[in-house]
Amino acid sequence: MAPGLQHLRPQPPGASSATRPPVVADLLLGALALMLIFEGLLPLVSPKAWRQMFERATQMSDGQIRFIGLSSMLIGLLLLMFWR
Repeated sequence: MAPGLQHLRPQPPGASSATRPPVVADLLLGALALMLIFEGLLPLVSPKAWRQMFERATQMSDGQIRFIGLSSMLIGLLLLMFWR
């Protein structure tokens, strides 16, 4: 097997999950969980500020919203690059 790909080898039956490296699905589930936690912080701590933020967002143009989405994605990609 190619170097660096040994972790993709299927685990034998009865193998401990503690020795198994994280699978992409596990990482995506963890990332989704963290996103939901962070997304829920503002409405929990300050519902009024959260509501005002959405009111302002509805007044933005499509281009402004797309720019915010693109910026968010690029920042996320940069963080992933530095994290690995």
